[in-house]
Amino acid sequence: MTTRHTLALLLLVLPLAVFAGVDAIAPKDSVAGLKTALNQGADRAVAQLGAVDGFLKNPKVKIPLPPALKKADKMLRMAGMGRQADDLVVAMNRAAEAAVPEAKVLLVDAVKQMSLDDARQILTGGDDAATQYFRKVSYDKLQQRFLPVVKQKTDQAQLAKQYNELAGQAAQFGLVEAKDANVEGYVTRKALDGLFLMIADEERAIRRNPLGQSSKILQSVFGALGR
Repeated sequence: MTTRHTLALLLLVLPLAVFAGVDAIAPKDSVAGLKTALNQGADRAVAQLGAVDGFLKNPKVKIPLPPALKKADKMLRMAGMGRQADDLVVAMNRAAEAAVPEAKVLLVDAVKQMSLDDARQILTGGDDAATQYFRKVSYDKLQQRFLPVVKQKTDQAQLAKQYNELAGQAAQFGLVEAKDANVEGYVTRKALDGLFLMIADEERAIRRNPLGQSSKILQSVFGALGR
């Protein structure tokens, strides 16, 4: 058999093997296992990011100055505003840490409303299929919950108010992207990006090492995908 024929055969057989693994598990167990995984991943991500320094001291999710201010960082420091820039970075990350716990209820709701079809698509999807499900069904609601918490925190930073005034005007002329026209909107978006990044990390860990999980049903469901 030629290399080309071998490759073609593998491409046909591998998907069948994956689906066979899922079909070998009772539907209710598949859904239960997936919901356990989602709840576990969400809980860990929220707990980690919602702690003090959960964003600020984590280089993977730390929120930097908005792009327009980041470009002007050197000028700000030359003008004696370095302290204000540093304070804004701290305020933004503290705001994200304060907002993230708001996600727990909404993520639990997203898990509860999952259908059997949703579960099968996630189980046979890529490494972040479950994370993408979370993003699809809960992003807008999370954004609404995060925004007022973030605004309350960032309003305490002097530079945030100045930035909002200038960036709002600059956005009208296309000099600043609309999504970055105010600090609270920017921080909310970055906080959600960080949350989904950490959930995706948890999901990959479960998929790649199901037998290392403490839950027996996680071992059963995700272990079947690897056989």
